[in-house]
Amino acid sequence: MSAFPLPDVAWEPLRGFWEAAAREELCIPRCEACGELGWYPPEECRYCGGPSLAWSRVSGRATLFSFTHVRRALFGAYASKAPYTTGLVALDEDPSVRLVTLFVDCEPEALRVDMPVEAVFRTLAFDGVDGSVVAPYFRPVA
Repeated sequence: MSAFPLPDVAWEPLRGFWEAAAREELCIPRCEACGELGWYPPEECRYCGGPSLAWSRVSGRATLFSFTHVRRALFGAYASKAPYTTGLVALDEDPSVRLVTLFVDCEPEALRVDMPVEAVFRTLAFDGVDGSVVAPYFRPVA
């Protein structure tokens, strides 16, 4: 069996992200020279060119930037999850940092652009796929 579509948690550019998720923490690379966050993990800081980035814990609070409700999955492994709602959230620490996510603990009709959301951690697994991963999902702030 294939592990797709599970993420490769050992892939070096994102290993710190998945290690943090396993601890139920949301971590984003931060430049050690200027302090700016960078996502998708760059090789060097996009702001100052600094070569040293460290995984930094962020609050997990964000704003809903965009979303869509998926009724029919594009990939077969997602078929058992449909319908589901996916989208982008902008982190409170730096709204230019936007993460792709799945939304949980809410009805899709309750979601609104610009609403506050927060990270929660759940097991990501797929029917017919070996393994699972703890991943950050988002939900509306209660």
